Amino acid sequence: MTVHANTDKGDIVSSYTPKVEGTHVYDTQMSRQGRALNKMLYSLKEPKNRELFSVDEAAYCDKHELSAEQKTAVLDRDWKKMTEIGGSIFYVIKLAAIDKKSMQDLGGVFTGMSTEQFKAELKAGGRNFG
Repeated sequence: MTVHANTDKGDIVSSYTPKVEGTHVYDTQMSRQGRALNKMLYSLKEPKNRELFSVDEAAYCDKHELSAEQKTAVLDRDWKKMTEIGGSIFYVIKLAAIDKKSMQDLGGVFTGMSTEQFKAELKAGGRNFG
């Protein structure tokens, strides 16, 4: 069990983050780590923000105070890295949509498959982990 203190409000939050080999779990610590990244990605829901981002991606990242690692992941479209450093898939998909990428495209990236292979796995009932 991990205990996190939220110094802003004086709350103490306990959480248990399971270790799953070959993956990472999005928990409260990851959420905090990815806060700036997620706020920036969430802002892309607005058409005016998507336009500002498209005009100068690096400046848009700077405006949202992304860390160097977060900024590099965004600019390189390193989808896996974004989720490994605290990006929520629900916000990462907003950036993917700008690039006309689907959730299936990202699923392929995350699993090391092509989009077509990933879709075929889904149609076949998903992957078997046991």
